[in-house]
Amino acid sequence: MNFVVSATTLLKHLKAISGVLGTNNTVPILDCFLFEIDRGELTVSASDMETAITSSVKVESSQGGVIAIPAKTLMETLSNLPEQPISFIIDKAKFSTKIKTENGDYSISGHNGNDYPKMAKIESQSSIVIKSDVLASAINKTIFATGNDDLRPVMNGVYCQFTESNSIFVATDAHKLVRYIRNDAKAGASASFIMPKKPLNVLKSLLTGIDDAVKVEFNKTNALFSFGNVNLMCRLIDGKYPNYEAVIPKQNPNKLTVDRLAFLGALKRISVFANKATHQIRVKIAGSQLTINAEDLDFANEGHESLVCTYIGEDMEIGFNSRFLIEMVSNIEGDEIILEMSAPNRAGIILPNNKANPSEDLLMLVMPVMLNN
Repeated sequence: MNFVVSATTLLKHLKAISGVLGTNNTVPILDCFLFEIDRGELTVSASDMETAITSSVKVESSQGGVIAIPAKTLMETLSNLPEQPISFIIDKAKFSTKIKTENGDYSISGHNGNDYPKMAKIESQSSIVIKSDVLASAINKTIFATGNDDLRPVMNGVYCQFTESNSIFVATDAHKLVRYIRNDAKAGASASFIMPKKPLNVLKSLLTGIDDAVKVEFNKTNALFSFGNVNLMCRLIDGKYPNYEAVIPKQNPNKLTVDRLAFLGALKRISVFANKATHQIRVKIAGSQLTINAEDLDFANEGHESLVCTYIGEDMEIGFNSRFLIEMVSNIEGDEIILEMSAPNRAGIILPNNKANPSEDLLMLVMPVMLNN
């Protein structure tokens, strides 16, 4: 099982799939990449038992085989090599790999590739095809709003709902919520699942700069994403997603329109003076003036800024967590945002004033915090 491959090409493929590798594996072979050679094609795999990913590259080889090579050692070796063809010579009896370069030889001890966990097969699956830019945009717009609560695992992922008219992606941690709808991504039949955060982050990096259709196959337990020479399989989060529509207030008579970058800049500056435990800021709207205040009584720090805005509704004072607002406004595109509110103790709705894409519908919800008067 000997083969020749470009050093930089192989390193590029390894970097793409390395995000799946765990940091505290109890099974040593999971610290490895699985190398499989078949008819001049090298398939490299990485797995953490929950998520598995493969990437394929053409190589010069006269025979097939399989071996597991330690990931950290291999990637550090390749990252310090200049671009050149390198030879891999595999000793199947000892499960060792010799890498021959222009100036040196390196030996790495590995594992029997047949012991590597196999990628699960999806049986009785449903499938859809979605554009890579739509999927990448959906992940970018929602993943920051997912939770980290082990007691409510369904909220630790993104809810993906596909219908015959659109695709809906939802994330919430009970303090903030994002609902992203794409009317240009339709499925043949209605289906839904909850994707974990880790494979979504891997997908996000893989889809950067890719202009390809992504085939998604899934059943009740697993999902498989296939595009180009990459296959990513992950275990889905089991459970029923909360009724997110029920928490979105429908009647919001108070409507604020403000320059997005000016508002974001003010939030970042004022958040410096907020209490480090609560991150509470006070938003006061009166007429066409928006005032943002924060104070940290423990250190006697205080800051406030005023912005010009367009406002329809009654004068209002409402408290928010500055970190949540900064995350949300940072993930909206466009020059202006709209903040819709009904009362100081009800959730606020953040929307882009002008859609960058007429086929997308983005809504963000943020829960208020109680003000200390």
